Amino acid sequence: MCAPEPTCPINATICTGTSCLVPRDPFNDILNVAMSTTLTVMLALVMFSMGCTVEARKLWVHIRRPWGIFIGFLCQFGIMPFTAFALSLIFNVLPVQAIVIIIMGCCPGGSSSNIFCYWLDGDMDLSISMTACSSILALGMMPLCLLIYTSVWTSGDAIQIPYDSIGITLVSLLVPVGLGIYTKHRWPKAAKKILKVGSVVGIFLIIIIAVIGGVLYQSSWTISPSLWIIGTIYPFIGFGLGFLLARFVGQPWYRCRTIALETGMQNSQLASTITQLSFSPSELELMFAFPLIYSIFQLVVAAIVIGFYYMMKRCRRGTSAEENGEGTQSTVEDQDMQNYTLENGGFHCDENSNTENKDNGTKL
Repeated sequence: MCAPEPTCPINATICTGTSCLVPRDPFNDILNVAMSTTLTVMLALVMFSMGCTVEARKLWVHIRRPWGIFIGFLCQFGIMPFTAFALSLIFNVLPVQAIVIIIMGCCPGGSSSNIFCYWLDGDMDLSISMTACSSILALGMMPLCLLIYTSVWTSGDAIQIPYDSIGITLVSLLVPVGLGIYTKHRWPKAAKKILKVGSVVGIFLIIIIAVIGGVLYQSSWTISPSLWIIGTIYPFIGFGLGFLLARFVGQPWYRCRTIALETGMQNSQLASTITQLSFSPSELELMFAFPLIYSIFQLVVAAIVIGFYYMMKRCRRGTSAEENGEGTQSTVEDQDMQNYTLENGGFHCDENSNTENKDNGTKL
């Protein structure tokens, strides 16, 4: 033991002249445990409420004709992880930062995509089925994608990915999804109430992650501009590539919008929870901010896409009215929208059915 040098913190216990060892703050340790526990419980509730949106019968219909789900799977666990890998190489980020970017890219779709799918007149059944299936398939695909794409940064002993911790987290979250599907089947009215609660909890979960994470990992926001740039452009790339791939294979426009949403909107709460439970505090200082950055900009991208969609739809209505001399086309589309809203139960994403007339061109 030696007396601290003037340049060392006052509470340093070991000084070598070039570095100091500062004892861990007990308050931060307690806060860290509390945050990990809170994240786990709240995320389980969010996943449970997400399961409450799934009707087993409609899910089975999409599984029997899985073309849309297959395209979503290819986007979710093919395009997004590879894009994360490519962006990490292009911007030459630190190894732990590359890992959290790839974790974000490997995550299944978030439940918020179902709400935005409603606003974009998408295929609600497909959206919910893709979210449920990607959450289940993430159990195997997340560790596999991490093993493939992080080998560039984990080949040495510098950093190790705790696959066991990630696997345990994913398995524990599959149980609430299954219980939610059963609740929807057995008690549909209760499932509606649970869905509303889960939506609110999801918002509070993001706020808690941001606030407590900011206290625990204060230096995590002092990150290189490259991480902010990646967090900004990554959702745009996900939305764009998902839409283009769906259109390339001949999917109708409303399904293209659905697949684009499911591709670009990741489960950022899951990424934050996995990161929090799997890595050390020193690594979290460099990793923790990225899922929050991505969650912010994926909402920004979704808002831009919705605004553009409604602007184009209004322009198309105006053009149709001018060509017909009357507002007949607009009236027809208004009636279609009313029928669509009734079929989908407004914001209640659990009461939706496929509207086959969407293919007839009434929507963009």
